[in-house]
Amino acid sequence: MAVLVGKKAPSFKTTAVVNGGEMVEDFSLDQYLGKKYVIFYFYPADFTFVCPTEILAFERKMTEFDKRNVAVVGCSVDSKFSHWKYLQTEVNDGGIKGVKHPLLADQSKTIAENYDVLAGEYEYDDDGKISFEGTPRAYRGLFLIDKAGIVRHQVINDMPLGRSIEEALRLVDALQYFEKYGEVCPADWHPGEDAMKETQEGVAEYLSNH
Repeated sequence: MAVLVGKKAPSFKTTAVVNGGEMVEDFSLDQYLGKKYVIFYFYPADFTFVCPTEILAFERKMTEFDKRNVAVVGCSVDSKFSHWKYLQTEVNDGGIKGVKHPLLADQSKTIAENYDVLAGEYEYDDDGKISFEGTPRAYRGLFLIDKAGIVRHQVINDMPLGRSIEEALRLVDALQYFEKYGEVCPADWHPGEDAMKETQEGVAEYLSNH
């Protein structure tokens, strides 16, 4: 798996469905540079089982992400038409109606490949013919990208394992606290708790008090 932390987030342009049903061409995360943090997450497929629990959970926390100046953007290898249908389908019928944050279409699978979350890979045989080995879907990748476009956190879950949206918020809080105060955040840190100076003395002081 590629480690993108500390590197510029791979750039792309693709079709997205935004505001619950509006199709937008040439959607890019570059629009947030210098303006917003980004939680960019991948999910395996529309109309599956774990995926709607995550997508709806992100949407329910959108007020919290907005408070932190964070854009939340989802992506799968489905088409824009599949996304649109998914967004128009009632939750009780297996859809995600009510979700407003952008869902990106990655039918070419190049975005998933560039973020190294594609479950499988293309291979060539001796005759030069290309085939895909594996499941042509994305793992549950999540990337926290700062306002400069640098990846500051990534986590990749296998398809059966749903993510914690609360943990995504906690990591945003930790990053923003560090940027504001210059102190680093220890294990399981939450806003309002002690952080520490990035020195041996700072660590010793923190550990002596906890």
